[in-house]
Amino acid sequence: MNELSLQTYEMARRSIVKVLRQPALFIFPILFPLIMMGINVSGLDAATEIPGFPTDSYLDFAIAFPMVQGALFASINAGSSVARDVETGFLNRLALTPMQRAAMLLGLFTGEMLVAFVSTLIYLGVGFAIGLHFASGFFGVLVLLALSLLIALAFAGLGAFIGLRTGSPEAVQGVFPLLFVFLFLSSSSLPRDLIEHDWFRIVATWNPVSYLFEGLRSLIIFGWQAKELALGFGVAAVIAVLGVYGATVALRTRVAAR
Repeated sequence: MNELSLQTYEMARRSIVKVLRQPALFIFPILFPLIMMGINVSGLDAATEIPGFPTDSYLDFAIAFPMVQGALFASINAGSSVARDVETGFLNRLALTPMQRAAMLLGLFTGEMLVAFVSTLIYLGVGFAIGLHFASGFFGVLVLLALSLLIALAFAGLGAFIGLRTGSPEAVQGVFPLLFVFLFLSSSSLPRDLIEHDWFRIVATWNPVSYLFEGLRSLIIFGWQAKELALGFGVAAVIAVLGVYGATVALRTRVAAR
């Protein structure tokens, strides 16, 4: 095992242990999206009667919501965690060691990715238990897991960037309402072509979060749709690259300014 792998392992172990020692870091991001999904499925089931709605089960349409929302919570956790490390001086002390910056970030993301993976399995398990249909079959489930992990990495990268730039857990929490707006001004509740209000449909079309929903949803409702999957993976990859790059630059600046 080379030095980078060993350092990444140690930082990842710390990140996972930190998550396990604070149940709120994984129970709330799993439970709250499930509650929201239950409310949406029971309250918006009549939407399936709208002409052109892609499925007769709103559960099939709504199951993507907790996955994206869970990734959003992961971004807040990642940002708060790294901001707390800045605030307590842990990052500065770590910078005095031979620890590589890449290992710091990889270790940070590991805990959040673990929560995202377990969360997605729970969402799918609950979904299948109450009647979820999966058009793309077993291999579609694997692709959905891959996309959900990429989405989690994208949001965690943004969270880490905000946390490193501000160095304040409170500031990270303050960004949460803004990110939540992106979640709801998207195609999370209705397909974009069925949104009646022009301004809402335009905003949802320009909102990158819509394509994350549609990429996940395509595997469940339609099967294999190349365009939706390409857009879903592409948008998630772009956000992930920007988030991780921003976090890397912010970490370099933070360490250089110690």
